[in-house]
Amino acid sequence: MLSVKDLVVAYGQSEMLHGISFDAAPRETVAIIGRNGMGKTTLFKCLIGLLPAKNGSISVAGQEITRDESYHRVAKGIAYVPQGRMIFPTLTVEENIQTGLENAKAKLIPDEIYALFPVLWDMRRRKGGNLSGGQQQQLAIARALVTNPKVLLLDEPTEGIQPSIIKDIAKALNEIRKLREITIVVSEQVLSFAMDVADRLFVIEGGRLVHETSRANTDVARIKQYLSV
Repeated sequence: MLSVKDLVVAYGQSEMLHGISFDAAPRETVAIIGRNGMGKTTLFKCLIGLLPAKNGSISVAGQEITRDESYHRVAKGIAYVPQGRMIFPTLTVEENIQTGLENAKAKLIPDEIYALFPVLWDMRRRKGGNLSGGQQQQLAIARALVTNPKVLLLDEPTEGIQPSIIKDIAKALNEIRKLREITIVVSEQVLSFAMDVADRLFVIEGGRLVHETSRANTDVARIKQYLSV
């Protein structure tokens, strides 16, 4: 569903990603694990089109999107939940979700969304800025899901969120894969969360993918070494 080949990204003369390559299949979740400053957010911004690729290619369901503007990528099936969530604080929960339906034929929020995140139904009239960090993260994911994406990108979804809500988010992501033929790519520093949701894990260090493993074969001690150096 998602194919990334030899991706190179630079800020001016400084190369930040050095030939990133990975694939992700339908109904597969891939985790990109790494410490701060290793290139996770740069990778995700390039995948959604907020940063240009210097070299390499990105395709979704066989469609090349490497040079597309971000809104064209959304139309072709990518949804992005950025680090920090970026919900609209003065809009209600319901209005925030409806912004994801802006270009959709249907304008009603699917019942499935509120089934996945019941707290959003209870708080649908509340302003987004009045929600907790965990509730805002659920809102940001819901807003992305109503675009009916083929690929969902989640950049550090556990940042600043209490453990009980992290478990709720993991449960919802696993349920989403049962309901839809969707690919999920998540960047993380919290290994326990990655292990709860991901089929495969990649470690990113210095803008390179330096280690790949299936969840079943994960050497937890080795991954923790990468995260703690």
